[in-house]
Amino acid sequence: MHIKKQRLLTPGPTPLYPPALHAMMASDVHHRTQDFVKIQNQALASLKEVLGTSNDVFILVSSGSGGLDASASNFLSMGDKVIVCTAGKFGERWVEIAKAYSLNAVVLKAEYGDVVTPDRVEAALAENPDAKAVFVQASETSTGAMHDVKSMAAAVKKTDALFIVDAITGIGTMPLDIDGWGIDVCIGGSQKSFMIPPGLAFVTVSPKAWKANESASIPRFYFDLKKEKKMIEKGEGSSWTPNTSHIIALNAALDYIKQLGMPKLVENAELLAKATRAAAAALGLELFAKTSPGNSVTAIKAPAGMDSGVIVKGFKTHFGAIIANGQGSMKGQIFRMAHLGYFDFADMFAVIAALELILQANGHKVELGAGVAAVQRVYAEVAMPQTVNA
Repeated sequence: MHIKKQRLLTPGPTPLYPPALHAMMASDVHHRTQDFVKIQNQALASLKEVLGTSNDVFILVSSGSGGLDASASNFLSMGDKVIVCTAGKFGERWVEIAKAYSLNAVVLKAEYGDVVTPDRVEAALAENPDAKAVFVQASETSTGAMHDVKSMAAAVKKTDALFIVDAITGIGTMPLDIDGWGIDVCIGGSQKSFMIPPGLAFVTVSPKAWKANESASIPRFYFDLKKEKKMIEKGEGSSWTPNTSHIIALNAALDYIKQLGMPKLVENAELLAKATRAAAAALGLELFAKTSPGNSVTAIKAPAGMDSGVIVKGFKTHFGAIIANGQGSMKGQIFRMAHLGYFDFADMFAVIAALELILQANGHKVELGAGVAAVQRVYAEVAMPQTVNA
């Protein structure tokens, strides 16, 4: 009651992997030495392995949004027609980036909680054969929804357009076959499934995207991936000062992910999301994203007559825990609990138990233990199947 450990239960930043945090203490290395170049090259090689791609991979000193910015400026020219899928706050960010770079955006909009379907992308490509790129979120964490990236990729692959995917919360929470599906540019971020602090963005670039880069004329300086590629190939590291501490931490986290296996990291998020959805149903709560709920975060509607901020505040006040409110027009309507990265079922038992107490204290009829039992059943089914003694 009196001791409260702070717990991050948000879709970014996420809980830190302890060995990665410890590794950061050894970051007093100069970034222009071969000692650090070796560390960076190790991180790049491990990223390729973890992401399952043979495409070029870059590490940028920025939040994930820097990766989004680079993915537009490096492969397009002002006035190019692009197709932008938007189903939430982060889809709207793609629209804003397109506007900032004077791109001619054909916007495919879905209501919050819904998704843009692959058939809409295919139809838009047929109607706009001159489209140079298609932008989409793999996982829209503002609403808890997940796009069908595989089917979208199949539609885009038939055309000359680039398929550019914000997978910042998709990586590590859903299957993503970058090379097999034909994802030309894939963006990730350090503070999500990679379990280290904010400060790094990751960008993969396909041969098809490099071909587009040859004629792309949007002005760029800091996020010039062609220049970055040359520096790496020359063995000189990065164009600019890299975030040495984060890259050292990244290597530790990547070692853990390689040991665990990306499929198991994805499965962990899938099971936590499944358990959370089951708990919500047991507590009489409604999911916000119904048609295609994702695994990175579960967005749940607050009970009728209750502001979701009350639930968010309750977690902070009583349990020192941080969950996410809704964003923009959804603030006060939904609350979001994350499943990506360094989360386990013990976390989920505690989170749902806390949620039950907060709901009960604020007038929502709850049978204490009902939500926790739902989580326990999911765990027991996959991890502790009953055996019959002979």
